Amino acid sequence: MSGPQDTLAISPAARDALQTWLEHQRALKGTAENTLTAYRGDVTGWLAFMSVHHGQSQGLGALSRITISDMRAWMAQTRGQDVGARSLARKLSAVKAFYRWLSEREGFEPTAVLQTRAPKFTKKLPRPLAIDAAKELIDCVEHQGKAPWVAARDVAVLTLLWGCGLRISEALGLTGGDAPLPASLRILGKGGKERVVPVLPAARAAVDQYLSLCPHPQEDKGPLFRGARGGALNPRAIQEVMAAARMQLGLPASATPHAMRHSFATHLLDAGGDLRAIQELLGHASLSTTQAYTAVDTLRLMDVYNRAHPRA
Repeated sequence: MSGPQDTLAISPAARDALQTWLEHQRALKGTAENTLTAYRGDVTGWLAFMSVHHGQSQGLGALSRITISDMRAWMAQTRGQDVGARSLARKLSAVKAFYRWLSEREGFEPTAVLQTRAPKFTKKLPRPLAIDAAKELIDCVEHQGKAPWVAARDVAVLTLLWGCGLRISEALGLTGGDAPLPASLRILGKGGKERVVPVLPAARAAVDQYLSLCPHPQEDKGPLFRGARGGALNPRAIQEVMAAARMQLGLPASATPHAMRHSFATHLLDAGGDLRAIQELLGHASLSTTQAYTAVDTLRLMDVYNRAHPRA
């Protein structure tokens, strides 16, 4: 996390270069604002460290002479601030992206920075729900709403997450103009990446049921899913209703709204779905992200094997 003192330690030239790079990311790559904010903080912290480390503000010339030793010192100092390996790897990735762009613009050799190795960490695998558990959870949510229309709303949202693989922000981003839901939806996901997802009849029926009970009038440009007072539904409301349902059913803490999206992908894979097609449906920029689900599938297979053939 960077603060005002970090910005003051950075030379005007480096600060301008960072701003230009961020604008380049936004304009040419469609990088999301949250990601840009993280990039700004990560690179600002790195630039500030280099200034303090070398005892002077780092202009572009000085930045071009950063060594592997400098990078190791930055990583050690960052880890000393209780930054985990995963977070440090993310920061290093942002620094490398900025430095690669800067080296191309200024014409210097970036090898020392680009060859810096990220710390090793164990990637967390998605934790989907079994099909029966997902069904039970939706049934439970249907019977715990404070009002029939609220229960129908919560069921509709969760059915979209599970049946269409939507992120909760994508489901709550639907507007009245999207209803009644068509056979397929055009979704604008992370980084402005657009995809088309088929809408199962069960999802369309769940949304229709919600709309028939919702006391608030629908507006084409207004939110499809409404809160109790008629405003846009806060994702926290869905998180809370799912938390109550999982406690009632004895499901693990990993049974979150996002787990419904994981379940969509895993259940498709179980049914013989093509990994590349699942990538498109989820809106993953990289196939490697989607491939995590194959690891989940393998782990489940080994679990079945071990229970069938226990070790002596």
